[in-house]
Amino acid sequence: MSTSIKTSQDFKRTTVTAALPYANGGLHIGHIAGAYLPADTYVRYLRMKNHDVVFVCGSDEHGAAITLRAKKEGITPKEIIDKYDTLLKNSFKDFGIEFDIYHRTSTEVHKETAQEFFTTLYQKDVFTKQTNEQFYDEKFEQFLADRYIVGTCPNCQNDNAFGDQCEKCGSTLSPTELINPKSALSGEKPVLKSTSHWFLPLQNYDTWLREWILEDKKDLWRTSVYGQCKSWIEQGLHERSMTRDLDWGIPVPLPDAEGKVLYVWLDAPIGYVSATKQWAKNQGEENKWEKYWLKQQDESENSRLIHFIGKDNIVFHCLIFPIILKEHGDYILPENVPANNFLNLEGDKISTSREWAVWLNEYVEEFPTKKDELRYVLTSIAPETKDSEFTWAVYQSRINNELVDTLGNFVNRTVVLINKYYEGTVPSIDLSTEQNLTDFDKETLEGIKIQTQKVSQNLEGFNFREGLYEVMELARIGNKYLATTEPWKLQKTEPQRVEQIMKISAELTANLSILMRPFLPETSDKIAQMLNLKLENENGSIWNLAGKLDLIKGKINKATLLFEKIEDELVESQVKKLEDNKARKMQELKEQKEENAEVSPIAEIQPEIQFDDFSKIDIRVATIKNAEPIKKADKLLKITLEVGEQEVTVASGIAEHFSPEEIIGKQVCWLANLAPRKMRGIVSQGMILLAENEKGKLVFVSPEKMVNTGAQVK
Repeated sequence: MSTSIKTSQDFKRTTVTAALPYANGGLHIGHIAGAYLPADTYVRYLRMKNHDVVFVCGSDEHGAAITLRAKKEGITPKEIIDKYDTLLKNSFKDFGIEFDIYHRTSTEVHKETAQEFFTTLYQKDVFTKQTNEQFYDEKFEQFLADRYIVGTCPNCQNDNAFGDQCEKCGSTLSPTELINPKSALSGEKPVLKSTSHWFLPLQNYDTWLREWILEDKKDLWRTSVYGQCKSWIEQGLHERSMTRDLDWGIPVPLPDAEGKVLYVWLDAPIGYVSATKQWAKNQGEENKWEKYWLKQQDESENSRLIHFIGKDNIVFHCLIFPIILKEHGDYILPENVPANNFLNLEGDKISTSREWAVWLNEYVEEFPTKKDELRYVLTSIAPETKDSEFTWAVYQSRINNELVDTLGNFVNRTVVLINKYYEGTVPSIDLSTEQNLTDFDKETLEGIKIQTQKVSQNLEGFNFREGLYEVMELARIGNKYLATTEPWKLQKTEPQRVEQIMKISAELTANLSILMRPFLPETSDKIAQMLNLKLENENGSIWNLAGKLDLIKGKINKATLLFEKIEDELVESQVKKLEDNKARKMQELKEQKEENAEVSPIAEIQPEIQFDDFSKIDIRVATIKNAEPIKKADKLLKITLEVGEQEVTVASGIAEHFSPEEIIGKQVCWLANLAPRKMRGIVSQGMILLAENEKGKLVFVSPEKMVNTGAQVK
């Protein structure tokens, strides 16, 4: 029997999670459309209903992808995660995604929580320990995590499939299934070598998963989510390793597990729990997190868990993590997992490696006043049921034809006419008792109530694309009403009739402000400010005001522009930017390949010196705290170094090789006792050490592992 569909009203509180982004890169519009925007929209809706909700996210800072990037760049994983955690956090904040907490999986509270989960399941004999052969890179002398192995997908013949998943066809793989596997570190064919790990036997939960998902969730979860789970279960489940041979991650808390860490897909989802713990601690109520995650004896205190993710994470959130929560015994299980499909870009898949992406931080920097415009476009084309596509032409069309011509036009005409006819004072008509309303008036007022119900139903059902459409349908109703009644033709002959028309238009506009608030928060604020609309209610539920016809009284303000037309030049420049970025990246990859294939010539060795000469050189480890361009000096960067407890300034000619953002946080070697030199008005104290290849590409000389700044190089 299928479980009846429940809404937010059936629960005391809700825990909403958004997929933890990897701290090895920035956010692009595919990420936003896939998980974070729908999650933020839903949470805003719940908060408008005065529902008790906690919204958690954070940086996923472990796993092979980060380790691999660190090894390739010759830096430490911590340098990677510190840099990108800051970028991710700021990108979300600048775009207006409002988490209750944005946490990190490198924190102590997360380590303790993840290890507690492992220990609890270990003590319950949930895991099985197995010794088997895994791929090993003889050149790097280490076992290879799944993501360290690349090869040809056996299902779609994609030559760049990873050892855990093919990102082209979405198949979940094991490394031994790959055709012609190679190490992502050395590029050489790995060998199989014996190692021991702890596995989660998924096949033991076949009966339970069939009941919990295939029966109970059949009419609740999205078809794509349910279908993928059904396919996995019916193909037959197998054990999955929960540990890895890595030097970066949460150590396995067992005495015979040296050099092993928790698999990132055991580690990462527990980050939702540890984030909530930290949120509660920040509020001064250390145990408050339990209400949002643990089963409550009092049914009236029930909580639910909602995961917002992309379709590539379905198996982990719908199968593996629920099994872990169930076996722990104390935790609630996901009520819904409204996963989205993929967003494509200008006729191609979004690719970070090819720089084929619209980056969120760049968009906000370039268009700081157009955040709601992007929210609107991404929601209107959201890949809820199948993959969808973003183009700058669609961006232009949606904004110009819908936001400007439909929504903006109606709101502007309503506010302008009220100011023109009544000096900004809304006619004091009680629409519930007005006797002379026409059938068209009544139809329009009924439309307000109908659209309110439709938007609510869609938000409750996680149908955000359709919900936004119904909001815009109310704006279309408003435009039709004004275009049909034509109050500007009646003002001189039928002033009382115009009062009715403008009162109805004002109430419709006020309802638009409320209904669009989860989707377009800044636009909602602008309309509310124009109308002097006080979004308050006795029980704190702003959403309950929607559908009412007595929201606007007294004086309103002047009209302000909600949206601007998008010109062809903007579209052309953004498409060109994409093409240029891709071309530049492909050239870089080509040059990198050529560099790796060549033997770099060794520069001529300088004249011989004595040991006493060398001993005079004082080289220290320093951390780059800040970097910025120097005006009228294209090759120079002004760099602030942290050395122990002091800061020093160095002018370095590396601006053509590095951007300021990419070097902040990097540990370098600094020649400390070089005589100061004035350069472009800056006193440069010492010198940063770098090496140069035959093509003139610079790399920093850095310590192999993080050390205290100020440490002397000997």
